[in-house]
Amino acid sequence: MPHIGKVNSDDKLAVHMTAPYASDPRDTRGRLHPEEESAFRSPFQRDRDRIIHASAFRRLKHKTQVFIEHEGDYFRTRLTHSIEVAQVARTISGVLGLNTELTEAVALAHDLGHPPFGHTGEDALDALMKPYGGFDHNAQAIRIVTSLERHYAEFDGLNLTWETLEGIAKHNGPVTGDIPYALADYVALHDLELHTHASAEAQVAALADDIAYSHHDLHDGLRAELFSTDELAELPILDACFAEVDRKYPGLNYYRRRHEALRRFFGVLVEDVIGVARANLAEADPRSVRDIREAGRMMVRFTPGLWSDLKVLRKFLFHRMYRAPEVVVMRERVTGVIHDLFPLFMAHPENLPKQWRKDVAEAADETALARIVADYIAGMTDRFALQEHARLTGSDILEKTNLAGAWSGD
Repeated sequence: MPHIGKVNSDDKLAVHMTAPYASDPRDTRGRLHPEEESAFRSPFQRDRDRIIHASAFRRLKHKTQVFIEHEGDYFRTRLTHSIEVAQVARTISGVLGLNTELTEAVALAHDLGHPPFGHTGEDALDALMKPYGGFDHNAQAIRIVTSLERHYAEFDGLNLTWETLEGIAKHNGPVTGDIPYALADYVALHDLELHTHASAEAQVAALADDIAYSHHDLHDGLRAELFSTDELAELPILDACFAEVDRKYPGLNYYRRRHEALRRFFGVLVEDVIGVARANLAEADPRSVRDIREAGRMMVRFTPGLWSDLKVLRKFLFHRMYRAPEVVVMRERVTGVIHDLFPLFMAHPENLPKQWRKDVAEAADETALARIVADYIAGMTDRFALQEHARLTGSDILEKTNLAGAWSGD
């Protein structure tokens, strides 16, 4: 395991951690490429800062969450989603006595591997990449932070700590079965112990992701008028939230009413996760972060009852939002964009930017070239993918419809 020197124990480096199973930056397993650590930032703070300054993080501003990137200034993008996830994660982590800096780093990085057009773009790219190993956005995030970000003199990637990389790779649980090539390539160099669970901090980031999009997709769907406030008020969890608002603020303005209900919904999810995590941790009584990894189950999760209610809400969103007629039309169109761009770059890699030419020249076979093309397309924003498609094919898909552009991107 790569060695890293102990962090200065000065108070300015200390993080308020009360749990014995919290990830202590002074005990980090280090970085693949040894570096002299900062005198005033902990290793996890440094990871977080490198993620925020990464090109891939900035590009999230113009990548889909649910609605087409340029259709409205108020709809969520991957960037605003990641910020909301980090906010929720940091709150929960602090309550549980965990390392908030590691939690925040994992939360901010969790969606870096998403291609343009949300999960629609991922599905299209995965289908095209099947002969070459497939495509997985979680594995692609690892590829970005360990290889594709090329700004530093001494290494490719961001050279993040083992703990942050572990969290990005397996925040949703152990990675078993067929390991995506983008993850397998790195693990061959730097073992992330894919068979175990991640730290409690990474588990918090995963649940914060669920909380954030469950909340904001309802908000965005209302703004897009894909369903009504009255319909939401009849759904599980939300019915009690609206009832409480109506009792406390009778006759409240329509917009304020739904905002108050949704913020209560948000709070219900956060409190549920905190309660379950506390109970699970008390039962398991872990004495170290290693105990968390080897617990054999997630410590941070929803109660079965709330999870059952959330599945009802997600089914509603799937039919009324992610598969709304106008959404389906745009899903088909943007799938066509990916399906046009991939074979075009495979046949004419000279159309890739000049900074990609060296990789192309060194590609040993068709699989290597395909993975370079996938890296390039996955890094595109919605806007740039549409522009490149129009430039290279002469076809502008946005001119073909007057429908509000949207697609699934939960």
